[in-house]
Amino acid sequence: MPAILGSGEHRYRVVDNFAKLPAGWQLTDVASVAVDSKDRVYVFNRGAHPMVVLDRDGNFLRSFGEGLFSRAHGLHIDADDNLFCTDDGDHTVRKCTTDGKVLLTIGIPEKPSPFMSGEPFHRCTHTALSPKGEIYVSDGYGNARVHKYTPDGKLLKSWGEPGTDPGQFNIVHNIATDADGWVYVADRENHRVQVFDGNGRYETQWNNLHRPCALCCCGGAKSPTFVIGELGPGLAINRKVPNLGPRLSIVDAKGNRIARLGGEDGPGVASGKFLAPHGIALDSKGDIYVGEVGVTNWDTSFPDEDMPAAVRATRCLQKLERVRE
Repeated sequence: MPAILGSGEHRYRVVDNFAKLPAGWQLTDVASVAVDSKDRVYVFNRGAHPMVVLDRDGNFLRSFGEGLFSRAHGLHIDADDNLFCTDDGDHTVRKCTTDGKVLLTIGIPEKPSPFMSGEPFHRCTHTALSPKGEIYVSDGYGNARVHKYTPDGKLLKSWGEPGTDPGQFNIVHNIATDADGWVYVADRENHRVQVFDGNGRYETQWNNLHRPCALCCCGGAKSPTFVIGELGPGLAINRKVPNLGPRLSIVDAKGNRIARLGGEDGPGVASGKFLAPHGIALDSKGDIYVGEVGVTNWDTSFPDEDMPAAVRATRCLQKLERVRE
C-alpha cells in the first residue's frame, strides 16, 4: 500500500514511481518544480535535460533547456504561464515561455558579482512576483540579499546583509509572495522564514523550522497557506537525531503550523520518506510535487552507504496526492 502522510484534512498519499521518463534518462537532483494552468509539471533538474515537462500523471511530454542552463536552482511560474528560471551556476534569472523561448535575462551569464558585495548576483537562488509583476530575486549563496526588479528587469532596490538579526540572512534560499504583496524569505541556515513588506521592511519571522529550503504559497488570496520543505541535519554530530526532518510543514499566513508531513525518523528512499526537499509546487487539485536534491545531499545523510540508482533516475521527484475521501 502507498504511504499516507499527514493527518485530518491534510492527508497525502505518496504516488510511488511518479515520473515516467524516456529510456535511459535521469533527472538526478530536482532543484525546483512548477505547475502551469493546464496542470503540466515543469521539473527543473540537474540532469542532461534541464527542464522536463510531465502531465499530472507523470507521463513525459517534452524537454528543453539543453545547452542553456548551467545549474538548475529555482523555478517560479506566473499567471500567464511564464517560467522564471533561476540558475545559480551562471548567476542569472531567465524568463521563458513554456516551450523554452527566453523572453528576459536578468544578470550576466557566468559573471558573478563579488562575494557578499550585495550587488546582483552571486549564486542567486529563487524568484517571486509582486501583485504588480515586479520580480523579487533571492541572492543567496554568495550574497545575503533580496533584489527587487521592474517587470522588464530594471533593478529597483535591494535589502539584506549577512547575520542573524531581523533583516539579515544566512543563506537566503527561497522566496515567495502573496496576493497582498507580503514577501516571505526562507532564511535557511538561520532556521526561519522572514516576512517583509514589498519594500523590504521587516515585519515578523516564523520559527520552529529546521533549515527551511523550499517555500510555496498556496490556498487562495483570502486565506493563504504555505508549504515549507525543511532539510534534515547537515552535521555529522546530529545526523541521526530524530524529529529534525527532512519533512514538509504546512503553515498559515502567520506561520502557525497546520500539518507536518514526514521527517520523524530522518531521511530515506522508502515510500513516505524524504531526502532533501528543495522545491515545491501544487496543482489545481491540491496535490503536492516535491523536488529534492538527494544526489547532492546523499553523502551528508548517508556517508557510509552506496546511493541507489533510483536516486539519480527519478526518486528526486515525488508526488503527494491529497486524500479527498
